[in-house]
Amino acid sequence: MRDAAEEKKGEDIAVLDLTGRTIVADAFVIVTGRSTIQTRSVADAIVEKAEQAGLRPRLEGHRDGGWILIDLGHVVAHVFTPDQRQFYNLERLWGRVAEARAEAQ
Repeated sequence: MRDAAEEKKGEDIAVLDLTGRTIVADAFVIVTGRSTIQTRSVADAIVEKAEQAGLRPRLEGHRDGGWILIDLGHVVAHVFTPDQRQFYNLERLWGRVAEARAEAQ
């Protein structure tokens, strides 16, 4: 998935290991595209690569907007425009979840 995003010039690619933190996914892949056209291109490349690997990806979000979510089962890819990535800031959100769980133990 990372390769597909890099081929389409996706930027600031981050992989968050969520193993044991949530039942939603084992990992999030977060990618920034400079425009909605680029986010669609990155998302299409990820979907194509996943289908070639025998997966059945499910897309959610706004293909004409700034956030496209691609559910691959154990991995969820989030493709954002810069403004949307900054607004939702998943890295901070999931980092706080991990910190809160560590404090509770």
